[in-house]
Amino acid sequence: MESVCLKLRLLYLTALVAVTSGGKMKIVEEPNTFGLNNQLVSQYSRLQAKISPSPVSGPPHLHRLAGKCYNYIEATYKYVFCPFHNVTQHEQSFRWNAYSGILGIWQEWEIENNTFTGMWMREGDSCGNKNRQTKVLLVCGNSSKLVSVSEPQTCVYSLTFETPLVCHSHSLLVYPVLSEALQKEWDEVAQARYEDLITEQGYNKLLKELFEEAGLLRKAQQPKAEKSATSLTHQSLEQCTQDFEKQRAEIEQLQSLLTQHNISYQTTTGSTRYQGPSPVQDQHLRGDTGFIPDLH
Repeated sequence: MESVCLKLRLLYLTALVAVTSGGKMKIVEEPNTFGLNNQLVSQYSRLQAKISPSPVSGPPHLHRLAGKCYNYIEATYKYVFCPFHNVTQHEQSFRWNAYSGILGIWQEWEIENNTFTGMWMREGDSCGNKNRQTKVLLVCGNSSKLVSVSEPQTCVYSLTFETPLVCHSHSLLVYPVLSEALQKEWDEVAQARYEDLITEQGYNKLLKELFEEAGLLRKAQQPKAEKSATSLTHQSLEQCTQDFEKQRAEIEQLQSLLTQHNISYQTTTGSTRYQGPSPVQDQHLRGDTGFIPDLH
């Protein structure tokens, strides 16, 4: 115990001598820990992803980039690109509210002319009435690294990532990545387009669906089916009566419309059997011509 007290006294005397003699105390700068690593920041104010990244996809030789991150510093900002995960931005400042944000989460590939032309990171932090998003361009380089960052549109970023993994002329082709079944399907679609059996628009639509099935594009969320206005069961006699009156009014309206166009029908125990229009009437009702020809 006495030895500990003696050491504390010696340290105090050393510091006192340094101050009184005009000596300079060494100040050690510590790295900025604002953002993800700052324990003083509330958990809810740290980076929080809106959605989960899509599964790893695309050329198999690029899958080795998954789980790695690459930094790029420009001015006072540090950008971190984690392939198949996300892109983040961190302000290199000792301000108490230094900015850290998500610029995009891995979603899907951009594909043009049988080539992977970029990686889309979407659904980043809010930016006005939309979310930030980033397109990552892959170019040939001697080593894997981020080389540039820009913002061509507000809240839409562009990153250029160099890597020797894309230096081969066939390294970004889409067709070899597909399964044999999807390759055969693409061949059939291409043949149909060559024979003019489908339009260019139809061809592109089928390819998009094919790429979605391969997991290269993110499938658009289907809108939830609207609940039928007419229930198959009735909660009360009153509701049943209301539905019956409504359906009867619709039937009467349809009967009146058929009569107006001289279309015959037969009514049998609660149902109307449609007889069909004459050829001339049918031609007029389809809208193939704007008039009924004079047959006299």
